Amino acid sequence: MTQKLETRTDFTHNLAAAYTVFAQFVGGISTASKLVALHDSDADGVTAGVVWQQAFQRAGFVAPTRVIPDRERNAWTANNRDRVKAEHPDRLFVLDLGSQTEPVLAGVPTCFIDHHHPEGVPPGDTLISAYTWDPVPNTSLLVWDLCQAIADISDLDWIAAIGIVSDLGDRAPFELLSTAKRKYTAKYLKEATVLINAIRRASHYNPEAAAQALLTHSNPKELVNSTSDAMQQLRSARAEVKAAMEAGRKAAPVFAGDVALIQVKSPCQIHPLLAQSWRTRLPKHIVIVANSGYLPGRVNFSARSTSANVLEFLRAQQISEGEGSYGHGHDQASGGSLPQERWQELLLKIGFPREAIAS
Repeated sequence: MTQKLETRTDFTHNLAAAYTVFAQFVGGISTASKLVALHDSDADGVTAGVVWQQAFQRAGFVAPTRVIPDRERNAWTANNRDRVKAEHPDRLFVLDLGSQTEPVLAGVPTCFIDHHHPEGVPPGDTLISAYTWDPVPNTSLLVWDLCQAIADISDLDWIAAIGIVSDLGDRAPFELLSTAKRKYTAKYLKEATVLINAIRRASHYNPEAAAQALLTHSNPKELVNSTSDAMQQLRSARAEVKAAMEAGRKAAPVFAGDVALIQVKSPCQIHPLLAQSWRTRLPKHIVIVANSGYLPGRVNFSARSTSANVLEFLRAQQISEGEGSYGHGHDQASGGSLPQERWQELLLKIGFPREAIAS
């Protein structure tokens, strides 16, 4: 039986409420305090982190620091906690990485800013969630809106717009995006988005290059036409990912009821892109694309659906305890990362025969 997820609506029900909660968290913080933001490595997370950094720098805070997680993109793993801990934060912001009841760093006041399904908030910490808003903004837009209260960041609109295009498409119904398309053109915003996303999808995972590209250019046209070292890395990554996608498209699905499974093996993070593509081709199915080549000893997978709630579906599949996780993110876009043994257990639970599971 599918277990319904609890939808919390008491966090921040609109932007006005979010402004209030943000002001309460930021108010009274000394500009000498060490502020750290742990943000996702996709275009939405990187743009949110760069906007956050620029805003707090302009507000007079001393060296606000960004931290990007490793390829697992999980704020709660030991490795990513150590990355944050090494920066000795007085206050922590967690951007576009979800929220849970467990603290990222115990004893460090933390503000989660997010648009994914909220899984709770640690006692005493702050969650600014846009999950229940209509329409739901992405994280870079949310951060851009909130940070206008502490500094003039109007010139960073193009950076926030890249995050919107990445997560919600170039027709998302937000004024910032409409204005940015008039100022910078949709062509350059979309091209910049592809490049910013490429480096975290490539086999050589270096999303900091994407952040540096944003920090060292003043508009998307300048970024797209740049020959800087960071942009050369992004172009190389894009070419690698394109080739990996061409190979990945040759994989054929296998089926278990209304679930379609596509299995690939690539060092590039192509499984979300393939899942998005197959979702439109198999609109009546939950599509799962599994990549056994992304992390050693792991299967990373993306689940997508045009109609079913994949969060509820994945969380209803109860398997034995162990390493890895799954069932976080959005209602129709989720996934996970599991060791081979637990991955095979999950597929058997879903209903795939053992002979259909690639080892």
